[in-house]
Amino acid sequence: MKKIIDARKLLGVTKDAELKELKTIYRNFMKEFHPDKIVNDEAAKLAAEEKSKEFIEAYHLLVSIAPETHAQQLEKYTEVITASRIENFQYKGQTLTIDFIDGSCYEYFGIPKSVYNKLINSNTPDRFARRHIYHEFVYRKVSKALETA
Repeated sequence: MKKIIDARKLLGVTKDAELKELKTIYRNFMKEFHPDKIVNDEAAKLAAEEKSKEFIEAYHLLVSIAPETHAQQLEKYTEVITASRIENFQYKGQTLTIDFIDGSCYEYFGIPKSVYNKLINSNTPDRFARRHIYHEFVYRKVSKALETA
């Protein structure tokens, strides 16, 4: 959750920010602070590149967890969490990353250590995750499922 809070703070938006608002803020920032606008000052250009990278990462994070994005991807997400099994998962700083057998990967934010411990001690991690993780925590899609020809 700290990652999300920091991203909101960087972009200067609230929890209720919509995609349209995020896009406007992003475009205005890039128009004003894009590194290519800086000429003859290599240090300032490098600083602008770092700031732009942070801003782009924050923007993509907030777009990926936005309710509009979730609504667009709900059908596919539901299919993945019901039909595909967990292949692997890892936990770092209250962020749980779950890799599914179909190649999809999702990050879940704000997972307490106690919930993670219950997941790893569960005889059926898929069932535990369906009941206690998938619809309870903020998530985002990290990678797409492998396409079959």
